[in-house]
Amino acid sequence: MITAKRLWLLATAAALAGTGLNAAIAQPAGSDVRAGIDAWAAQNYEEAIRIWRPLADRGDADAQYNLAQAYFLGRGVPQNMVLAEQWYQRAARQGHPEATANYGLLLFQNGRRQEAMPYVSRAAEAGDPRAQYVLGTALFNGDIVERDAPRAYALMSRAAAQNLPPAVSQLAEMERLLSPQDRARGVELAREMRTAPPPMQIAARPAQDPARTQTPPRARPRPLQDPPVRTATAPTPRPRPPAQTAVRASSVATVGGRWRVQIGAFSNEANARRAWSAAAGRLPGLRPSFVRAGTVIRVQAGPLADRAAALRACARAGNGCIPVAP
Repeated sequence: MITAKRLWLLATAAALAGTGLNAAIAQPAGSDVRAGIDAWAAQNYEEAIRIWRPLADRGDADAQYNLAQAYFLGRGVPQNMVLAEQWYQRAARQGHPEATANYGLLLFQNGRRQEAMPYVSRAAEAGDPRAQYVLGTALFNGDIVERDAPRAYALMSRAAAQNLPPAVSQLAEMERLLSPQDRARGVELAREMRTAPPPMQIAARPAQDPARTQTPPRARPRPLQDPPVRTATAPTPRPRPPAQTAVRASSVATVGGRWRVQIGAFSNEANARRAWSAAAGRLPGLRPSFVRAGTVIRVQAGPLADRAAALRACARAGNGCIPVAP
């Protein structure tokens, strides 16, 4: 029974690596790479490739990543997963965050799991939920890396808090299988994990290309969506820890507000209510809601006036908290 569970978890992680590869185009402030972004946004993919290729050859990590995405998507060039992997690798070796995540997940999907894990680990530490899911699964199984159940639980919690559906389901399984001691340590680790900036910013997609939602064959992973563009402006900041972002108790709850915050998802109501009891003191005035979603119970609290108020509340609640729109 235990062996079957381990195999199922590992297979799920491999499937995620294939279906979840990001398809964003990096857009730094540099004018040369930006010219390619403008061509890409106008769906002039061949012109974008013409601009990026010499920059990529000269070592520009953003251009290398964008060229990898073009080969991955088959836009402006014939789709070529070998060349996509090569360009991902070049950018990842320079520390490009999106390239690091995509390269690691692509290696994992293609069965090169030991080779993938350093890249997956770095992406997980940077806050990528897909990498957190894959690394959490590996740590839970102990097949690729040494087993570390508390850290596996912490990473899966972070991925689930970012609404990655397989992570939500897998977290519920972990809560059922792990000891109370391992779960408690995992909660502590999740709180200690520093909130990372978003993996990328989102901009306009070509209008006539809808988002792709089908599950592709494992041998030829395809992206879930067309390439959004990382803007040249500074990334939108995530909420800081409570010590850095002070929120007055009187400003947490808002009469008549429709926004809420979600502090976690749990396999049973008892765990959900314990989580709320632990967080309630940091969220004075908010009322809890225990929302069933399939096999899990989401702990949400409100009312809050708007997204800004929800972010301030999340700053009080700590890691794992996310705003919930009306």
